[in-house]
Amino acid sequence: MTAIGTGSTVAVVGTGTMGQGIAQVALVAGHRVRLYDAAPERARQAAEAIGRRLDRLAEKGRIAPQERDAARARLSPAASLAELADAALVVEAILEQLPAKQKLFTALEDIVAADCLLATNTSSLSVTAVAGPLRHPGRVVGLHFFNPAPLLPLVEVISGFATDETAATTAYDTAAAWGKTPVRCADTPGFIVNRIARPFYAEALRVYEERVADPATIDAVLRDGSGFRMGPFELTDLIGQDVNEAVTHSVWTSFFQDPKFAPSLAQRRLVEAGLHGRKSGRGWFDYAEGAQRPAPHTAAPCPAPEAVGLHGQLAGPAAVLPELIEEAGIKITQNRAAGESEGFLRLPGGARLALTDGRPAMSAAHGRCIRFDLSLDYRAATRIALAAHQGTAETDLTEAVGLFQALGKEVSVIEDVPGMIVARTIAMIVDFAVDAAARKVATPDDIDTAMRLGVNYPGGPMEWAERLGARWVWDLLDAMYHHNAGGRYAPSWALRRRADLAGQVL
Repeated sequence: MTAIGTGSTVAVVGTGTMGQGIAQVALVAGHRVRLYDAAPERARQAAEAIGRRLDRLAEKGRIAPQERDAARARLSPAASLAELADAALVVEAILEQLPAKQKLFTALEDIVAADCLLATNTSSLSVTAVAGPLRHPGRVVGLHFFNPAPLLPLVEVISGFATDETAATTAYDTAAAWGKTPVRCADTPGFIVNRIARPFYAEALRVYEERVADPATIDAVLRDGSGFRMGPFELTDLIGQDVNEAVTHSVWTSFFQDPKFAPSLAQRRLVEAGLHGRKSGRGWFDYAEGAQRPAPHTAAPCPAPEAVGLHGQLAGPAAVLPELIEEAGIKITQNRAAGESEGFLRLPGGARLALTDGRPAMSAAHGRCIRFDLSLDYRAATRIALAAHQGTAETDLTEAVGLFQALGKEVSVIEDVPGMIVARTIAMIVDFAVDAAARKVATPDDIDTAMRLGVNYPGGPMEWAERLGARWVWDLLDAMYHHNAGGRYAPSWALRRRADLAGQVL
C-alpha cells in the first residue's frame, strides 16, 4: 500500500464546489488540509463552509462530535501558495482552462518538495498537456472526482503520457484509503465516463432534432424502459446545459471532430438562450415555482389481443416476452417456418411486431410492420416505445399497444426512426466501451465500474455487450450506418472483431 499517510498534509487549490468537496474527503480521512484560492477571502469562506457541513454530519450522527472537532482543527486556509510547501499531495480544482492549470503547477513545482504528488481534477483537459511545461511531469496525475465529491464513490485516476507508475499507484491507493472506488485510465479525451457517456446525451438530442419524440417522452422511454436513473434531458438540466455542452464540445474537438462525438445544435441554441437548466430556472423543462413538468406521450388504453403468433426466436432480452405474454393470459401459437431472418410476433390482424434491428419499420419488405424498442429488462420495464410502418393500419397499432399494455407497460408511440430510442443509445454506449477497452483506455471491469458508479447506469456497458451479444449490437449499428450518412453510426473495428470472435447471431 503506497497511500499517502494521514500524518501528511493535503493541499487543495481552488475552493469552488469541487475543491471544497475534495478537501472534505481528505479531511474526514484524517489529513491536515490546507485550502488556497487566488481570490482573496475565498479560502477562508470555503473553510467555514466545510466546517458547517461537518457540523451537519455530526448532527446527523454520521461522524462523532470529537471527530468533527478534530477535523475542524486540521483544516486551515492559506494566504499564499508558499504556505503549501509541506504538502505531500496538492489537488488542483480551478477553472477548466489549460493555461491557468499549467501556470499553477509550474509555480507549485518551485514551492513543494520533489516527492510531492501533483494532481489535477480536470474532467476534460489532457493530463499530459497540463504537465507538459513542468521540469518533472512524472509526478502529475489526474484525480477526477465526481460531484458531489463527499458522496459519489468514483475517482478516475488518469496517467498522462509522462506520469510515473509510482505516482499513479500512489494516487490510486490514496483514493482507496479515502474510501473511494478508484479506476485506472489512460489520458484520453473524456477519460472513461465522459467519453463513454456521450451517446446517452447525444442520441436523445439527435432523436429530438429528428422530431421523433419530445424531451419528456424520450426521458420516460429511457428511464422507465431500461432502468436509467434519470432521462438525458432532465439529467443535463441538472448538470447544467452549458457544462454538458462544453464537455461534449471539448471531447469532440479532442477527437478531431469525429462525427461520433458531434455536439447538438439544439443544445447549443439552448445554451445561447441562457436556458442552462435548474440553475437558471429553465432548460428543457421549466423549474419555476408551480410549473408543471410536461407528461410523456402515452397511448390510451387499448384492448389486448386474445392470441399472437411467435415466429422464430426473439433476440436478446426480448426472448422473455413470450413468457410474459403467456403470464398475461394471452395465447401464443408457435410457428417455426424456415426462411425467417428475425424472430417476430404476428398480431391477430396479420401485422408483424419485431424488436428494432437498426432499420426503420418503413424499410420492411412485408409492409405491415411495427417495431418495438429494446429494454435491458422487459419484465421490470414499465414503458415501451413503438414505431410503425406507414402502411400499418390503425387496428394493427391498436393490437400492438394493447398487447404491451396487457403486460403492464405504458406505451409511447413515436415516429419511425432507425434504432428507435433505447436500442440505438445502448448500442452506441456499448460500441464506445468496447472500443475504449480495445484501445487500453481502461480495463473492461474498470469501465463497467466507472459507468455504474459515475453516472448510475443500470449496468456496465461491457456487461451489456455480453448480454446482448456483440454481433447483435454490430448488426444494429451497421444497419443504422447504412441509413445515416456521415459515419456517426459506423461500428468500431473492435466491436466487429468481438462480434466475429463470438461466432453467433442472436
